[in-house]
Amino acid sequence: MPGSLQKDLATTIVVTALLIWVMPMLIGTFTLTVLAIYGMLGLSLGLIWGFGGILCFGQAAFFGLGAYTYAIAAINTGESTLPMILAVLVPALFAALLGIMMFYGRLTDVYLGVITLVVTLILFKFINSTAGPQYVIGKARLGGFNGIPGFQTLNIPGNPDAYIWGDTYFYVCAIMLALVYLLVSALLRSSFGRVAVGIRENETRISLMGYDVRARKTVLFAAGAAIAGLAGALFANWGEIVTPNLFSLGQSAEIIIWCIVGGLGTRLGPILGAAGLAYLKFLLGQQSVVDNTLITGLILVLFVLFLPRGIVPALAGLWKISFGRRPLGRIHQARRLRNRERNHG
Repeated sequence: MPGSLQKDLATTIVVTALLIWVMPMLIGTFTLTVLAIYGMLGLSLGLIWGFGGILCFGQAAFFGLGAYTYAIAAINTGESTLPMILAVLVPALFAALLGIMMFYGRLTDVYLGVITLVVTLILFKFINSTAGPQYVIGKARLGGFNGIPGFQTLNIPGNPDAYIWGDTYFYVCAIMLALVYLLVSALLRSSFGRVAVGIRENETRISLMGYDVRARKTVLFAAGAAIAGLAGALFANWGEIVTPNLFSLGQSAEIIIWCIVGGLGTRLGPILGAAGLAYLKFLLGQQSVVDNTLITGLILVLFVLFLPRGIVPALAGLWKISFGRRPLGRIHQARRLRNRERNHG
């Protein structure tokens, strides 16, 4: 294991353990659970957009697909292990097929955004129109705008009666977020990840170097969708119901805002942006004086104008200025050079 990856592993374990210990003293685990899930969802778009340069307006589509896949499979199987696996595989396969169509069709970034947005709208409209009794998959009735309640929630594998809920479920979600973070770190430190970042910087140059840009973008797109699907399945367990709102445009817009505020091109930025803004929305939702959507939009405008790189890059730059090695001025450099020549003379 490379030294940098070992350092990431040790740091992630220590930080995760500290947060699991400290944060429940400040915020209830019920709220912390959904913040961890949203952090995972933010990281899924951060991987695709921040490191692959693929602006996806449809990350909510993969999030909703994961949630609905889990709910349908859980109703039909009566346990949670296979549904969790399917909730990851189905969005990944869907994204791979969509990616093949888009990337091998040589669509530009604008059209990529439009297509992913349209796909999200189609899924939202379709799920909303499934209220009739004929919309059934096995034992699961889709329920239209009412959604799907009453499915099997997360249990210990092999023991459907041993439910995982409450504080224990928060620990599971926090550990899952840490594992996804480590997997994303390992992917980005691999040759595949370095090429993906190169594609973001200059796709033509990477293509001329002999790499199959379209295949690599498709794989990265599917990997981000798999993470979003996992977040959707965890969210379904947290809320114990899935509804068409998971596919809404508002959800898609929020994920993009999380990444912008947290910091694109970083692994930690989308997680912090998602958790911070989601918690702010939760606090604002408890009052009726100010509309929380207005506040979120104002935050986005302020960050775009005054902190366009996001929180994490700004803090990293501030840390480097404050505590990093400062270059010597020209006078000091000249003085050191004269002293060196005098000593050697």
